[in-house]
Amino acid sequence: MKASALLKKYVWLVDTIRRTGRITLREINDRWLLTDMSNDIPFSRTTFRRHRQEVEEMFGILINCDAENRYYIDDPSLMSNDSVPRWMLSTLAVSNIVSEARGLHDRILLESIPSESEQLRMVVEAMQGNLRVAVTYRRYGSSTPQQWTLDPYCIKLFRRRWYLLGRSAKGGFIVLSFDRIMHLDVTDDTFSIDPAFDAQAYFSEYYGVMTDDRLPVQRMVLRAYGNERHAMRDLPIHPSQRELKEGDDYVDFEVRLHPTHDFFAQILSRGRWLKVMSPNSIVHEINQLLHEAVESYK
Repeated sequence: MKASALLKKYVWLVDTIRRTGRITLREINDRWLLTDMSNDIPFSRTTFRRHRQEVEEMFGILINCDAENRYYIDDPSLMSNDSVPRWMLSTLAVSNIVSEARGLHDRILLESIPSESEQLRMVVEAMQGNLRVAVTYRRYGSSTPQQWTLDPYCIKLFRRRWYLLGRSAKGGFIVLSFDRIMHLDVTDDTFSIDPAFDAQAYFSEYYGVMTDDRLPVQRMVLRAYGNERHAMRDLPIHPSQRELKEGDDYVDFEVRLHPTHDFFAQILSRGRWLKVMSPNSIVHEINQLLHEAVESYK
């Protein structure tokens, strides 16, 4: 069997177990036989055992079996929303669905991500080898490129763009967008990553990729109106979000984060359907930005 066909099969298997929570081999086969991939051939126990081993080797995901012979993902943290295995499997699962939907390609519309695959590969290899990267970078609005030699600490995907978090020789962190990198080289210089560094924790108190530890974490109350109430329940804008109270036509939510510009941009993008209620300093800043926007139309 072709490698691509096997990969589709592994992805389907993990996605099916993930979505059901716990499932027997008989139930897996019932679902499998409904797909075009099966060719009406069920999994034998030997084949299924081999697939479990290959999924563990390929994705680092352990499919375990409980006392009632039901299969489940042994480490749920691997499938958390921001984990690489979850993102990779979700992407491949969607690819499976689309590829199976022959004849519907002109009716399934996707968003493209600017491709910097070669630079992405180089940075990943540098991270694996703990090698520094030399970067030539041009910021928006600047005609003069800047050059840095950075320790590549992590890569983050946000709003269809890839970003590199690197540490400079002075010890400070800098975030660079891959699509603004003019040139990148992997050097022979090695570095030691700070053992206390946690990529998830580093960005956990920010909305997106903009970081500024000079801004204190703020407790903010956001009031959502109309359908925005339901959208924020379904798609929280930050992990710290929690619901405070519900009114006749609104719901109040609390978030705790550093109020960076990309967070303000998100608030402004929701128009009159999302309002900052507190603290007053953030209300004032949003008010200023709205006034400036109105002035630009005069």
